[in-house]
Amino acid sequence: MGKWKAIIPLALALVIASSVTIFVYRWLKVQSTPKEISKVRSKTAPVVVAMEGVPWGTKLEPKMLKTLSYLKDTLPPGSFSNPELLTNRVLISSLRPNEPILESKLAPDSVTTGGISVVVTPGKRALALKGDKLLGLSGMIRPTNRVDILLTTTNPWNKEKTTKTVFENILVLATGVEIRRNKEDGKPYPVDVYTLEVTPEEGERLVLATTMGKLQFALRNITDKEIVLTNGASIPEVITSFRPKKHNPTFAVEIIEGGNVTKKNFKL
Repeated sequence: MGKWKAIIPLALALVIASSVTIFVYRWLKVQSTPKEISKVRSKTAPVVVAMEGVPWGTKLEPKMLKTLSYLKDTLPPGSFSNPELLTNRVLISSLRPNEPILESKLAPDSVTTGGISVVVTPGKRALALKGDKLLGLSGMIRPTNRVDILLTTTNPWNKEKTTKTVFENILVLATGVEIRRNKEDGKPYPVDVYTLEVTPEEGERLVLATTMGKLQFALRNITDKEIVLTNGASIPEVITSFRPKKHNPTFAVEIIEGGNVTKKNFKL
């Protein structure tokens, strides 16, 4: 019994000490958490970003936007903190999900209508070109891609088929599908349409090229800016381009001078 009398007070002391420790810990946590949160918030600022991917030429709406917290020391130059300031602004550059919306990616405030006209470089024109899946590399041609344009036509001088690169490094502004109706049975059918950015002079040549023969796109590497001048290819050049090298026949002649015999090889 004397043993239990000594243990009971010790156990009570441990319980009381544990309870006090837990109470003090929770009280300190409650007191410090708001201060820590306030300290973190004081170092950050809201930045308006895209909710999802947004293509260029789009007029921004509130449902496309959200805000994320950025450290004040790392705020992107030209960013916005209030989504309302971006309502009805028009993009001139595409946005990825969660990408900050910067002033440099927007058309001037005076531009209130979206579309291709917003993103066309001043001094250039947007020209639509109808085609098919072959022209567009089975759907691999996308806006912002750059392409070369090849023309296959009949050479007016020798009446032979020839293919020539007629445009290089042309920017694709947009791709889409236009529904047309067959003249014979009236049934609708899709036509692929590619909108290209060209100079006025390039536009004239491109429109003429569409009447001369068949056009084909060649997709360029996004970093390739080199202009390559070519002579074009004709049917004889294509047929003879991939064959073994021609070997000229040789023959040997022995020349006897006194007691000396020498051999010489000659090519025909």
